[in-house]
Order: sequence, then structure tokens, then C-alpha cells
Amino acid sequence: MSRLAAKFEALAKTGSKALIPFITAGDPRPDFTVPLMHAMVKAGVDIIELGVPFSDPMADGPVIQRASERALTHKMSLKRTLEIAAEFRKTDQETPLVVMGYLNPIEAMGYEDFANAAQRADIDGVLTVDLPPEEGIECSTLLKARGIDPIFLLAPNSSEERVKKMDAAGSGYIYYVSLKGVTGAGHLNAVDVENKLQQIRANTKLPIAIGFGVKDAASAKTIANIGDGVVIGSALISKIEDNIDNLDQASNEIIELLISIRQAMDN
Repeated sequence: MSRLAAKFEALAKTGSKALIPFITAGDPRPDFTVPLMHAMVKAGVDIIELGVPFSDPMADGPVIQRASERALTHKMSLKRTLEIAAEFRKTDQETPLVVMGYLNPIEAMGYEDFANAAQRADIDGVLTVDLPPEEGIECSTLLKARGIDPIFLLAPNSSEERVKKMDAAGSGYIYYVSLKGVTGAGHLNAVDVENKLQQIRANTKLPIAIGFGVKDAASAKTIANIGDGVVIGSALISKIEDNIDNLDQASNEIIELLISIRQAMDN
């Protein structure tokens, strides 16, 4: 059983939901990322999504776009992101780790070389934003052969047929985009999300993590009552941006926010 499957199974047994923070690897500098990852685990997160900096992050709002820009000034890349993941793994063998990014860097590396590198870094899942299941068969097959879960995005307008395709092609969990638009935009409509999840659950047994609109403890609590996991990214990265000259303060504010979210979800 993969770390992701084991994590969701363990949470389900206790009635808990997964808290999944997203951060961009190397933002605002490479040596900040691994200590922050360990601090987030101590704050009670269950799974970490580690973003690969990319020059054209089309699904991301301005906050995460700027995070990529800051990381890229330090020559961050897919290869260096995997190196950061491997560094984290040296002292944490339990927390599931998902690499999230775009297809171009993976294609540049080559599917098989990427799958091998992800395996060496002990990655648990790969979420490629712009790779639909119909076009991701080769990459998904290579990842699954190495015990890595390919994870796909579902949108509010995704059809039942698409849910079935993602159920067949993916594993680990489904990432449900709770609103139309980019990360960090808009406000959640819990009723719409709940209605859509009923349709999704009729066509998959995979856990469903919900993101793109979670901003604080209140919205996280609402989503935790609907889905199996809560993904929060822009709100965390904003703490880095607001404290770019005082990264200890940035880390403290991120941890305080995650603790408040963990408490709200558990209550």
C-alpha cells in the first residue's frame, strides 16, 4: 500500500480529514523549503504538495506565479525540486509527498528519466496540472510501475465520463478544483461543491482533496465536512511574500495558520 493510500485509510478510521499544504520549492530561496516542510509536519499536516517552479504556471493565480518567479531566480528546476524532496526524505520517512507542476519540465526530462528520478527521491505522487488522463497513459504507467501515484485534477464542469477516466488512470487521490479560475481566486460555494462531489463519488472510490479556494480556518472547516482532504496554497505563500525580509516570521505565520486550520478541521 502506498503512503498516500495508507494515510487516507488511517484518517478515515479516525474520522479525520487530510490537511494538505502546497508550497513552491525554492521560494523564496532553496534553503528555506526543507525546514519549512518539517515545521509543517510538526504543525499537523498530513500530506505535502511541493510545487515545481515554472515560468508559465497557467492554472495559478498571481501569488503562486510570483512564488515561481522568486524560486526561478535561484535556478530552481524540476531536478532541484526532486533534490529538495530527497533531502526532506532523509529525516521523514512517513509523510506522503506529492510533486505538483506542469508537463513541459517533465517532457524536457523525459517520462522514463523523470519516473526514475521521482522514485529515487521517494516521491509518493505526481500531479501534472496540464496532463489529462487521455494523454497521460505513458507517464502514468511508468509512475505506477515504480509505486508512484499519478494524480489528476477535476474541475466543476467535469463530466461523469471524465471522472471515470481519472478513476481508471489515477491513484492516490483526486484533486477537485472547487471553483472556476486560478488558484487563490474567488470564494467557495459549499453547496455547489457538495453537489458535485456526490456525482464524483458515484464514479470513483478514490479520496477527494479539495483546493483552489481555501483561504483560512473557516473555509477549511467547511471543506473538511465535504471532502477527504483540504489543500491550501496561496494563503500560505502570501505569508512568505509579506515577510520576504524576515523568513523566520514567515515560517511562524505559516505554522500558526496551519495549526488554526488543523484545529478547525478536527473540531
